[in-house]
Amino acid sequence: MSLRFCSLSSGSSGNCYLLQSPETVILVDAGISARRVFENFSRLGIEKSQLSALLVTHEHTDHIRCISPIIKGATSARVFANEETWGSGLLGGDPARRETFSAGTSFQIGDIEVFPFAVSHDTAGPVGFSFRCGGKQVSIITDTGCVPEELLDELAKADLLVLEANHDVDMLKICSRPYAVKQRTLGDFGHLSNDTAGEILVKLVEKDDKGRRVILAHLSRENNFPEMAYQTVKNILERAGCCIGKNLFLEVADRESAGPFYEV
Repeated sequence: MSLRFCSLSSGSSGNCYLLQSPETVILVDAGISARRVFENFSRLGIEKSQLSALLVTHEHTDHIRCISPIIKGATSARVFANEETWGSGLLGGDPARRETFSAGTSFQIGDIEVFPFAVSHDTAGPVGFSFRCGGKQVSIITDTGCVPEELLDELAKADLLVLEANHDVDMLKICSRPYAVKQRTLGDFGHLSNDTAGEILVKLVEKDDKGRRVILAHLSRENNFPEMAYQTVKNILERAGCCIGKNLFLEVADRESAGPFYEV
């Protein structure tokens, strides 16, 4: 085993992802209860004491809601965020267990190299992450309104990619949300649509046709559903000559419940 990944929850009601290597356990974000997190630890054969770090992508509530109780239960873990996110004053947790990183600079947690990269969202300093161990890479990019060309080279290295497919554009346009919220979601500091996720994957296959596993994530409850996200992305890939099951493997993360433990 080089890296294992599990989505514990992925959506507007709460986000939390688990990474495990031979020596290290990391959580990304803390938008679900400590009870749910530790129940999944038990299901996956992980002890609370094994948790080394909780990494924060940004300060929206669905990503930070339960930092304090999780850290209280996992007494060996430290909370990592960048200076801008700490500066929001919203994260909570024990100040003595805080660590700071900078986007674009790698750092080490146990045997996992962590590379945080800047994304485009309406928060202080939002980031995504790549995790490297044993020659394998898992990358997580959600809560971003766009993916610039220079970031595609980083994402193309991933053996497992968690990629936002937040909404269907037509569903969003006719939903009951206020116009300003719709414009924010559709803008460069909002969220990736199903169509944009598909277009990104076509570019990644063109860069490196490595048969990576892709997990579509952070689906909107109101303006998307798993079958639509999957089929929209599949149609875009097939139109570009890409084959699911050959050029890449495609799945959708559940909004509420934990998915399988993937070995990379």
